[in-house]
Amino acid sequence: MISITADQIMTWALSVIWPFVRITAMLLVAPIFGARGVSTQMRLGFGFLLALMIAPQLPAPPMIDVLGMQGLVIAIQQVLIGIAMGFVLQMVFSAITQAGEIMALSMGLGFAQVVDPVGGLQVPIVSQFLVIIATLLFLAMNGHLVLLEMLLLSFSSLPIGVGGLVPDDFWALLNFGTIMFNGALLIALPAVASLKIVNLALGVVARTAPQLNIIAVGFPVMMLVGFVLLSILLPSVFARLGELMTQGFELIQRFIGL
Repeated sequence: MISITADQIMTWALSVIWPFVRITAMLLVAPIFGARGVSTQMRLGFGFLLALMIAPQLPAPPMIDVLGMQGLVIAIQQVLIGIAMGFVLQMVFSAITQAGEIMALSMGLGFAQVVDPVGGLQVPIVSQFLVIIATLLFLAMNGHLVLLEMLLLSFSSLPIGVGGLVPDDFWALLNFGTIMFNGALLIALPAVASLKIVNLALGVVARTAPQLNIIAVGFPVMMLVGFVLLSILLPSVFARLGELMTQGFELIQRFIGL
């Protein structure tokens, strides 16, 4: 007859609970997994499935009371690690959304807004177009698989109960926001600069021909030029998106010590 002790049951439970906390925290924040179209039940179920799969490969977890103060500290550490990993890539998609908003305002399409399925917010249609491209590029690069692989490797480089993120990691996350803002400006800058030149030309036309209804003429011209510029600049946008995602994965590697 097989006898199972209470310590064995507690060890098995903890080997699943601690990975489940870190994995679920990442899934709730990361792009694609954290989209509004993905229900919370699906994220929790997927996180529990991943925790069950990797639990036998992890070292024995520390025997700590989950409901005690030390257990609360470890749970907070796991949540912060998971949120930081997912939030980095969420910032990349936010930078892409910001670039689309800047371009849409220059084109005169700031009022044309749709619901972003990733963030669940109202964004200009140009932002939605760039987010769709970024999502397809992210999937084509197997970014979702790379993110899951880094998450699973983090249990080896950041074992449960040994340590978590240090203050330098949080400062790096704040500095990464500056990098993403600069990246958004670099994506939108060529189109914005070109549209400013077109706007200046329309201003000269309005001064030389006051009888011309510049609003009726300039509005479609700005939109037409904006769409043409967007089609011309798409190859450079792809390259910039790839660079932003690569920088995001490099920061995640720094967090988990790979």
